[in-house]
Amino acid sequence: QVHLRESGGGLVRPGGSLRLSCVVSGRYFGNVGAGWFRQTPGKEREFLAAISRDNVWYPGFVKDRFTISRDDEKNSVYLQMDRLKPEDTGLYYCLVATVTRGWAPDLDDTYDFRGQGTQVTVSS
Repeated sequence: QVHLRESGGGLVRPGGSLRLSCVVSGRYFGNVGAGWFRQTPGKEREFLAAISRDNVWYPGFVKDRFTISRDDEKNSVYLQMDRLKPEDTGLYYCLVATVTRGWAPDLDDTYDFRGQGTQVTVSS
């Protein structure tokens, strides 16, 4: 079993920042890639960022506001979010892919494991 636990969500004012963390545990031997997605009511799950050992990916609407990073010694992935907007409100998920073949960073169904999510609310 592999478990992912996200943390760092909460209530923040527009323009503020949050840093999300994701710790992976269990029968886990590292990943080829990790990503962050979010779910908001009435919308498809959105891709926010992904990271491999050599590359990072972002969709255009978060570039320069969100930064993904990883610490393999701690089995952790992070998402630094700056200049947050009300439309960034949602449930944020961490996912990991353990096999390179078939993995597409921006497609959540190509990952192998997913956490339960952490809620981010941006409101004044």
